[in-house]
Amino acid sequence: MIREAINSDADDIAEIYNHYIVNTNITFELEPVSALEISDRISHYKTIGPYLVYEEYNTILGYAYVSKFRERKAYDNSVESTIYLRNGAGGQGIGFKLYSTLLQQIESKYHVVIGVIALPNDASVKLHEKCGFKKVGYLTEVGYKFNKWIDVGFWQKCNTVSSSLIFPFQH
Repeated sequence: MIREAINSDADDIAEIYNHYIVNTNITFELEPVSALEISDRISHYKTIGPYLVYEEYNTILGYAYVSKFRERKAYDNSVESTIYLRNGAGGQGIGFKLYSTLLQQIESKYHVVIGVIALPNDASVKLHEKCGFKKVGYLTEVGYKFNKWIDVGFWQKCNTVSSSLIFPFQH
C-alpha cells in the first residue's frame, strides 16, 4: 500500500534513512537523524508536495517525497525528488511503484523534477531512467564522505515537450 506519511512513521523512516547515512555515500548526511528530526522533515516537505510511504504487512519498506530544488523564486516550478527503500527491499518493483505514484501526484503542480544521484549508484540510475528521467548533468567530486570524493549526477523529468532535454511525465 502506498499512502501519505504520518508523523508516527518517523521511527521507521529514520531507521531506513540512517542505514544509508551510516553505510553508504548515497546521502551526504554524515550523522544519523532522530525520529523527531524526520517528523519535522515530514511536516516541512508536505508543504511542498506529497510525502509517501510504501507499506506491506505494517512495515514501511520505502518512502519518497519532493523538496524545493533551489530557493530563488524562479525555481518554484522545479522540485528535487527523493526516494529510499529499506535495506534489502530493492529489486521487487517497490521503488518503481512508489516513485511512479509520487510523480503522478505532482505532475500537474510542478514543471520539472530533478533526481540528484551520488555516483556510482546503478540501482538509482536504473529507477530514474525507468521512470522517464534523462541524465542532464554531472558534477565531479562535490561530496566528501568516508574519506573519498563523490561525484553527483543530475537526472531530469519535465511535463511538457519544449526541447531535446525536456520530455513528458508519461511512463
